[in-house]
Amino acid sequence: MFFVFVLLCWQATGLHAFSASTTTPNIMVKENSGADLKCDYSADFGASPRVEWKFRSLKGSQSFIYFDGQITDKYKGLMTQYQGGLRIEKATRQDTGDYSCEVSGNMGYAEATIKLTVLVPPSVPISQIPTSATTGRNVLLTCNDKDGSPPSTYKWYKDGTPLPEDPSKFPAFKNLTYKMNMQNGNLEFPSVSKADSGSYYCEASNGQGTQRGAAVVMEVRDLNVGGIVAGVIVALLAAGLLCFALWYASRKGYLPKMSESKPKSAVYTQPAQDYGNEDDGEFRQKQSFVV
Repeated sequence: MFFVFVLLCWQATGLHAFSASTTTPNIMVKENSGADLKCDYSADFGASPRVEWKFRSLKGSQSFIYFDGQITDKYKGLMTQYQGGLRIEKATRQDTGDYSCEVSGNMGYAEATIKLTVLVPPSVPISQIPTSATTGRNVLLTCNDKDGSPPSTYKWYKDGTPLPEDPSKFPAFKNLTYKMNMQNGNLEFPSVSKADSGSYYCEASNGQGTQRGAAVVMEVRDLNVGGIVAGVIVALLAAGLLCFALWYASRKGYLPKMSESKPKSAVYTQPAQDYGNEDDGEFRQKQSFVV
């Protein structure tokens, strides 16, 4: 009787426990294999609730898979919706991401999220390793695998020996001052030394396989101070020799002299005027003057 009383009170108050859940919150499948994403919901939504499926990729883009009672054009032939789930026929690495099952009806809403990881072995990593470096400089070695799913982690090797992530914890590597990031594949030498010279290569692995990159020899050299000083001295001698050659050529008259410009005489003219007769006894100017 108490249970019936509680049920009647629950219905009378209009309180409903709208909920959606999944029995497959995390799914891992190999590439080109099928995957079933389950979605269950309570009866509070009614006999014909509205069900939608959305997908969010690792890059953050979002798209509808099942909308308005049908599979969208982008996913037709690739996925199938059925009562209580979504079927991916052949999962590819692009299908890795989060899937949302959204249920609505009777003024209620709920959703369940499923994380799908399509397993792909890593490809041969692409590494960037300098062949030479100068002591005291910052040097960065990079390693990247573009295909592994889940994302690969990385290891670095020097002369065939694996480098520990923290060299300070190992006596054999305590003199090395590198920094290794196993998540993004970077190997950084804040102040590279001659002891860091050697053959380097990286390795990418993600539980589905392991791939090794090509080895490259990096040679660390001291700064050639003597060469720099010698170069400066040669440059100063060359500049001095050039100045002396110009001075000597000018003194011997081998260089053309600059022509001296003479001031031009100014000519002033006065317009002709009628000065009348000379017989009137007055002096009148008839000609212009040249200075």
